Amino acid sequence: MEQFFPLILLVLAFALLIVLPARQRKKMAANAQALQEQLAVGVPVMLTSGLHGTVAALGEGTVDIEIAPGVVATFARPAVMEVRTPNGAVLDAQAGEVVPPADERTGTDGDDTTDRRN
Repeated sequence: MEQFFPLILLVLAFALLIVLPARQRKKMAANAQALQEQLAVGVPVMLTSGLHGTVAALGEGTVDIEIAPGVVATFARPAVMEVRTPNGAVLDAQAGEVVPPADERTGTDGDDTTDRRN
């Protein structure tokens, strides 16, 4: 039995290197699908480039984003990184969870009235 121990360890290591990444890819694909299902006209989104806008129209594999009043640009659907909710919370595509806005995470009200000049 001792002569097969290194072989058994090698097979287990190989199995872990195949199984664990496959599970993670499956989870990421499910999160991306959930994000795509949330896209609808009028939903505020943020793209992978950091561009914020509102969904103006949905096409086959594309999404039209209104980035300013009257300015609409067309992007590939995978470019949508976050679907932003009306209260400022965000659906994070990678984590698959809703993240509260920064003001709620830090406990501040966002009103910084201090003068930072010396």
